[in-house]
Amino acid sequence: MLWLASPPESFDAIVVGSGATGGWAAKVLTEGGMRVALLEAGRKITPRDFTEHKRPWDMPFLGHSPLIARDRPIQTTCGACTEYNYEWFVNDREKPYIQAKPFHWIRQRVLGGRSMSWGRQSYRMSPLDLKAKTHDGYGDDWPVTYEELVPYYERVERYVGITGMAEGLLQLPDSVFQPPMEMTCGEERLRKAALLKMGRVVTMGRAAVLTQAQNGRQACHYCGPCERGCITASYFNSVTTTIPDAQRTGRLTLFTDAVAARVNTRGGKATGVTFIDAASRSEREVRAKVVVLCASTLESTRLLLNSEICNSSGVLGRYLMDHIFQGGASGVMPMLEARAWAGPPRRPNGIYVPRFRNVKEKTTNGFIRGYGFQGGSSPAFDFQAPGFGEKYLNAVRKGHWGISLGLWGECLARRENFVEIDPDRKDAWGIPVLKVHMDWSDNEKRLWQDGREQAAEMLAAAGAAEVKLTGRHSFPGSCIHETGTARMGDDPKTSVLNRYNRAHDVSNLFVTDGAAWVSSSCQNPTLTMMALTVRACDYILTEHGKQAA
Repeated sequence: MLWLASPPESFDAIVVGSGATGGWAAKVLTEGGMRVALLEAGRKITPRDFTEHKRPWDMPFLGHSPLIARDRPIQTTCGACTEYNYEWFVNDREKPYIQAKPFHWIRQRVLGGRSMSWGRQSYRMSPLDLKAKTHDGYGDDWPVTYEELVPYYERVERYVGITGMAEGLLQLPDSVFQPPMEMTCGEERLRKAALLKMGRVVTMGRAAVLTQAQNGRQACHYCGPCERGCITASYFNSVTTTIPDAQRTGRLTLFTDAVAARVNTRGGKATGVTFIDAASRSEREVRAKVVVLCASTLESTRLLLNSEICNSSGVLGRYLMDHIFQGGASGVMPMLEARAWAGPPRRPNGIYVPRFRNVKEKTTNGFIRGYGFQGGSSPAFDFQAPGFGEKYLNAVRKGHWGISLGLWGECLARRENFVEIDPDRKDAWGIPVLKVHMDWSDNEKRLWQDGREQAAEMLAAAGAAEVKLTGRHSFPGSCIHETGTARMGDDPKTSVLNRYNRAHDVSNLFVTDGAAWVSSSCQNPTLTMMALTVRACDYILTEHGKQAA
């Protein structure tokens, strides 16, 4: 008997990737009336998979660190990849890539993507960031203005919940805030000294963590460790927020274990996506009027390169960026007030020092752009050591507080940092892999060294003792803030996407994750990625409505 394959399923839109941006795309488009197929390369996950409240003896299988390291040599360089959640991270042997120079590509293939274990630091980009070329002459300005993004920032912030303090800074605009978490004694001392002696702001970190319950989500109760999930939905991840919202519309079809292989096109328009069933290795196709790529920066670009589309400009894959970090300073804050810390040891946030370099001037010490600091102060003892409770109390009583600042620095967009397809190497599903070419420029290295020295000066100004420089700068990719490779721009000859994240070459294809970025700023990128996604999806709904009329 001859069996005929069933025709491909058809939708109004396909969203590839279910992380921070993919969840938002699914939510906005379904709530706007579109039937959406959400493709996720990893397995389904529910809050029952979260382990933040589980102890080692509650876990069915632990003590296998050698096995984790063997299968995930790159992923285990990320502190968030642990024995509790390692299955959320990719198996590096099944999903290889080629490093022309050291590049740590941290990936998760699971419903919710990297929103499952992200650090949640959420900062707006400023007018200075979006128009950096106008300020110092390097690179390109973004094709969107800060003023255009404000309503989308606000929309995301009200939904997600951003804890923080309003500071009124040009270089770090304020968000719609939930109440901030409290500073410790050492942090309060640094805040006062930095402002009085150096004119610099030390603020509480701005994080996608609820300090007041809202929208059915509970306020954070500081249970930690947050990279293992959040059963109360206090911190934002798409599995407990945006994806359920999309499912409640009745217009979302979720495909998990669906490894996107290529975007199909006809007559200059996208017709759908071919994916590989992760278990059976069989091919399937879904069709739609619109395709939205939210697979993460390099996966979205890999999909475009393997589809051989969207590169009439020759810049697809070019201008890869990440933040340089893992450097700073540490010290000991003596003779502090003997009172308990404002929060348990696992308070899921720290302090933040906004950029202060090259805000008004163009260059400092031979470098352009800038950096910010993340850090904190707590009783100086090892929380993981046996008998930590008594040691904690003794450290508080004696006023022994450690303090540290680590920098996150901007990476310049350079054409020579790029990715390409290696046709001779394929992953476990037969899809050609990426070859990554990236290194730090002299600008990043000068910026990084200046940041370490300034961190030490700030700690010394606050009265810290035993101040020392810390860290070696990170490998590219290690910050997990990779952006660029499918940049936005008004000119189709020099960019891949237009100002609404729509591909110049394929008018019904959108890319709204970090691949769209023109410059990296020094702020954590996820909040801006979500705002850009909501903006692009509003545009899709408007255009879709016109076409349907």
